[in-house]
Amino acid sequence: MRIAIISDIHSNLEALTKAFEIIEQKNVDEIICLGDIIGYGANPNECLSLIKQNSTQILLGNHESVIVNPAQIEEFTPNARIAAMWTYEQLDDDNISFIKNLPLTIKLSDLLFVHSSPFEPEEWHYIIYHEERDRNFKYFSENICFFGHTHFPGIYTDGGEEKNINRNEKFLINVGSVGQPRDHDPNLSFGIFDTQLWNYENIRAEYDIKTASEKILSAGLPRHLAERLFVGR
Repeated sequence: MRIAIISDIHSNLEALTKAFEIIEQKNVDEIICLGDIIGYGANPNECLSLIKQNSTQILLGNHESVIVNPAQIEEFTPNARIAAMWTYEQLDDDNISFIKNLPLTIKLSDLLFVHSSPFEPEEWHYIIYHEERDRNFKYFSENICFFGHTHFPGIYTDGGEEKNINRNEKFLINVGSVGQPRDHDPNLSFGIFDTQLWNYENIRAEYDIKTASEKILSAGLPRHLAERLFVGR
């Protein structure tokens, strides 16, 4: 089985549409979304609709969680707060109801899928530095834990960063962000995992950043959210 794993779309319809175009060409059996479909960008309802139509399983991200748990907005940066409040005003009732029922984790055979981390997934911890990675290996028993949240793609063992995976070790794999990459590469990022070949591929691709950026400005959202898309940070 081939699984496409997408995360952190952040209401970027242009990036999501391009990602689905690529996935359609890749002979994929399942699409799993790790959350943060909304926030920052200008097309929250449209992105939620596409995800619901195309994904087989969908997780809750912190940008969904804040819609139904408003107190969590205190943890957001100023620009993220503005975007979250704007997003809430745009969402229709069906999408708000949909968000309320999203799970925090998904288990599929020897694979675990989370938005932020296997350790206290409801607390939205970041896995960035090796100390955080080492700690999180203790909190899942599966062979691989796929996650997003940081917008930095990477493959990790408890010994450090790797380029490939194998069946003999445990791995944390960050699939990166479809709609707001932050690794200084503006190209969208997601992953494809083959359960038979035990192979993981990180996909990077260009998309129409100009249109996505212009929509953010037209919506009256912070200029920084539009400009950062061009530089991937």
